Amino acid sequence: MSKKVVIIGGGIIGLSSAYYLQKEGHQVTVIDKSDFTSGASYVNAGYITPSHIISLAAPGMITKGIKWMFNSSSPFYVKPRLDAEFLKWIWAFKKSANAKKVESSVRIIKDINLLSRDLFEAFKASNEFDFHYERKGLLMAYQTEKVGEEEWKVGQRAIQEGLGVKNLSKKEVEKLEPNANLNIKGAVYYDCDSHMTPSHFMSQMVNYLKTIGVEILAQEEVKDVVVSNNTISKVITDKRELNADEVVLAAGSWSPLLSKKLGLNLLIQAGKGYRINIERETGITIPTILMEAKVAVTPMNGFTRFAGTMEIGGINHTINPVRVNAIADAGQNYYNGLKITEEEKKEVQCGLRPCSPDGLPFIGKSSKCINLTIASGHAMMGWSLGPATGKLVSEIISEQKPTLDLKPFHPDRNF
Repeated sequence: MSKKVVIIGGGIIGLSSAYYLQKEGHQVTVIDKSDFTSGASYVNAGYITPSHIISLAAPGMITKGIKWMFNSSSPFYVKPRLDAEFLKWIWAFKKSANAKKVESSVRIIKDINLLSRDLFEAFKASNEFDFHYERKGLLMAYQTEKVGEEEWKVGQRAIQEGLGVKNLSKKEVEKLEPNANLNIKGAVYYDCDSHMTPSHFMSQMVNYLKTIGVEILAQEEVKDVVVSNNTISKVITDKRELNADEVVLAAGSWSPLLSKKLGLNLLIQAGKGYRINIERETGITIPTILMEAKVAVTPMNGFTRFAGTMEIGGINHTINPVRVNAIADAGQNYYNGLKITEEEKKEVQCGLRPCSPDGLPFIGKSSKCINLTIASGHAMMGWSLGPATGKLVSEIISEQKPTLDLKPFHPDRNF
């Protein structure tokens, strides 16, 4: 049965949901307060990451977070503040950061990433799009033996899950990247990963959705929802009222602000990330994470992107030059001869990634609202998991058997 579906949020999650819902015959409207050219879906590293099997809430992260709290240039920075929602999130994160929970999520994270990679490749193989997509794998490059050993343990766990992983020496890396001039001791190489140029895909997806009948409402902010008997009947924006049979909440870091109106306490904190683009030849051809600095490097269509940092500091788009310099310094430290100019640093952009406390996204219906499907909390894997989440959302609303078990992603799960 065709339903009228309103999607709140026009990032990769919202657009992917619109794509699959429209294909199922639903009448879809996507609302976003931006003009569909900015946000985390546009400034990310463009990775599709089956390799990322260890969640953000990993053992030792609390200790590192406390240590890094006093260093504003650190890869993972938590800004301490007396805020009830923040303190609840920190407590839930602490409870989730244990070996048992991380191990139980390994296969869950791997499976949804592999599903999403397959769906991206199906997009690419179709006649509907023509975007930049390459499967060249991912190098986890390290400068110290300690970090190399730690990553190889992750690599060995990934091998147990059937992923292709190699532990490469510096010379072996140089054979793969002969012109990058990396200053490293070695790298763990995951051949399962892919990369893209996010802005190219997003613009094509917006245009395609318009051609198949999806209503795109740009620069329009959702102000309220009308609820009766645990059901949303209207979505109210700053410009209009929309009737809805079903509502999808895919508003990223802003999702908790709307969920509160429904009595749902969605534990999400915004994690700010930055990107610097270099529009000149760098010799970099394979996506690489600079391990000690936690900086992602991606050769995109016409430029190289340096992206990084996770700054848990609330919803804001303030550019911290200390963190920008940390990304630039890391690039120059790992790539001999690379110079990131002041002009390139001035063009930096940031995006807010919605982080759940346990490293798993929220996908599914809450008991608080019958016709609300939540799709948020993807943290650094939002881009990677976009199509998979969109497909699952469509299956939920179309009342089909979901491709994956949704229980681990349940919005009402305990922490």
